[in-house]
Amino acid sequence: MRVAVIGAGAVGGTIAALMHRAGHEVEVTARGAHLEAIRTGGIVLTGAFGAHTARVAASASLLGAPEIAFVTTKAQDAEGAVRDAGALLDGIPVVVVQNGMGGVAVAQGANPRARVVGGLALFAASYLSPGQVAVTAPGPVYLGAVAASAEGRTAAGVSAADAVHVAAGVLGEVIPVVITPDFSAAQWTKLVVNQVNAIPAITGLSAQAVIADRGLRRIMVRGMRETVRAGLASGVRFASLQGLSHGLLRLFAAVPFPLAQLLPLAMGRRMGETPNPGSTLQSIRRGQLTEVDHLNGAVAAAAGAVGVPAPVNAALVGLVHSVEASGRFLSAEEVAGSIAPR
Repeated sequence: MRVAVIGAGAVGGTIAALMHRAGHEVEVTARGAHLEAIRTGGIVLTGAFGAHTARVAASASLLGAPEIAFVTTKAQDAEGAVRDAGALLDGIPVVVVQNGMGGVAVAQGANPRARVVGGLALFAASYLSPGQVAVTAPGPVYLGAVAASAEGRTAAGVSAADAVHVAAGVLGEVIPVVITPDFSAAQWTKLVVNQVNAIPAITGLSAQAVIADRGLRRIMVRGMRETVRAGLASGVRFASLQGLSHGLLRLFAAVPFPLAQLLPLAMGRRMGETPNPGSTLQSIRRGQLTEVDHLNGAVAAAAGAVGVPAPVNAALVGLVHSVEASGRFLSAEEVAGSIAPR
């Protein structure tokens, strides 16, 4: 099958390499030194999904017409990526695999003729250097249609729900896939998980090191509880994902604070010993804009819409943008001093 991966970073590079290893014809898009490295030596994949060097077609923009496409850019780049691909995506499954909120809707707006599917990658992958990616922890990919479009039909006459099953069949050849009936609910649960991203981006520490630090962990817990409370106030029923469930998250938001810290501690143990920088820190290290506005920023916006306070998430957005602009990481003490105590 002809497979396109638009944005072959850590997640996209992993998917591209696995698809190539399975025998598919793969084309990827990338930029700068990463693009040149792929053209020269392919995508070198290591880690939990095994080792493989994928010699794939690579360019700055999609050139050929695929049969399925994966959009794995940062959330803020999704609209431009889908528009740039133009008619090449008409009538085919386009799986938008991104952190944060809004990516699926943006892709649908950019090309109403595409069969857009939402994706959440629960494996941890790192961009090591141009052309090299590593999977630091295995995990499935969740796929689903957004509730508003699940029964809608594309210009090709195929329902979005059917497109989910087509995508699951292809991706399921190489990565475990879970089809979720409410993709928006799964995104909300992933927003809780993605609270591990902002503080590493601010401090330069791995997610495990942040969780191990008592002061930073307390800030993370506060941000996670704000996320759960904003979701509950918005009428969200959190999807079951990575050991989390609606009932568990309701309990997490209500228990005494010392007990709430057990959740990130469990998440840290699940990550294993290989340092996990998180996708936001990886963007900082590459000198790229991060997706924080679609993660912590989405929480702050949703909380504001329903009158729920989310000061920690709002503060984390500002701190990440400060590091983006200055290139200087903050100490744990500086982070704590920038966020009002509980």
